Amino acid sequence: MQQAAPALSPRDLLLALVVVTVWGSNFVVVHWGLMRVPPLTLAALRFLFSAFPAIFIVRRPRVPWHNLCAFGLCLGVGQFGLLFFAMRASITPALAALVLQMQAFFTLLLAAALLREPVRPRNLVALLIAGSGIALIAAEAGGYATPLGLVLVLLAALAWAICNLIARASGTTNMLAYVAWSSLFAAPPLCGIALLLEGGAPLIRQFAHPDPVVIGVIFWQSAANTLLGYGLWNWLLNRYSAAQVAPLSLLVPVIATAFAWLLIGEALQGWKLLACGLILGGLAVNQFGAIRRKELRQAGAGDHRASD
Repeated sequence: MQQAAPALSPRDLLLALVVVTVWGSNFVVVHWGLMRVPPLTLAALRFLFSAFPAIFIVRRPRVPWHNLCAFGLCLGVGQFGLLFFAMRASITPALAALVLQMQAFFTLLLAAALLREPVRPRNLVALLIAGSGIALIAAEAGGYATPLGLVLVLLAALAWAICNLIARASGTTNMLAYVAWSSLFAAPPLCGIALLLEGGAPLIRQFAHPDPVVIGVIFWQSAANTLLGYGLWNWLLNRYSAAQVAPLSLLVPVIATAFAWLLIGEALQGWKLLACGLILGGLAVNQFGAIRRKELRQAGAGDHRASD
């Protein structure tokens, strides 16, 4: 019979919780940065300092340059460019964190359409539950999310889903090096678009007269989110099964909502909590249903071998 995977040790569980806390806090940190720097300029600085000096510390992953380029463009311009643009004035941090989780379902649908991966009834039920949460946000958000903001974050989630398929095609397991080196392809187009739409003054000002708050925001995004976050998460995924580690990422929007409430006073109305529950419920059905099915399959295989 197949041996059960070891449970996360208290130390490694703490490390995983540190990572999801860092990722959850980033939505409020981005909010603070956007109060001082235009969105595309902030995104450009994030990826510039995600690439440097990291590429001098970690070796380039053994993946084609075109794969790194595609991932960098989609992650930088697609996911974070759209997300930051939306968060500037069109959606609050807590709602942005929630809506962005739709990437899990976009990944599922894209994999079904492009890779012919099966979509099971459980996936459709999960999508319906989470989709009802998005519909509730659209109906009740009022001053917390504009229609444009909701659409932009959904497009950012779609870009994230495309990134997932690009990363899967690369075959790499070293996501720290992968994100750091792909940032080389995210920063230049973001700088170009920022110069075109926002002018060169905001970017030049951060180098000529750095704002301590902006420095802290950039450090938190590049060093904490990218180097610490992806590095520790990748290490945990290599040490334990994905079924043990991945569900902890469901805590990210919960933590983001808590930080938004505590640090910037974002109200937690009943409809917002209900939307949060629906989206997380849909994600949980999608995630834990897959884990349960895998466990049953492994148990069946073990019983079959025991009977031989």
